[in-house]
Amino acid sequence: MCMLMLDEIGIVACFYPWGAILWLLGVVGCLLNRRHLILMLMCVELMLLGACILFLGLAGTIDNLGGQVFTLFILTVAAAESSVGLAILIAHYRKRATIAVQALSLLKG
Repeated sequence: MCMLMLDEIGIVACFYPWGAILWLLGVVGCLLNRRHLILMLMCVELMLLGACILFLGLAGTIDNLGGQVFTLFILTVAAAESSVGLAILIAHYRKRATIAVQALSLLKG
């Protein structure tokens, strides 16, 4: 239904609620889940994707390419964040044989 009407009202009706729902799911997931690091990383990715959808909706509403360029940068940072986070996770698992978030407090300097 949302794809049939892509005028000003259609963009607001399609992009904004979905972006807000994804972002809120990520926030709630990060706040409620404090034990599993992989799920926390997934929730951060949900927040970034929700923000990207909101930027795309705003860019479509005001006919500006700035939101699309910013979305491209967000996706690039999200990919780098995922690879660095997983590399740290694998290195920690090899050393401690656990991925519990409580055990990560040992990494403090």
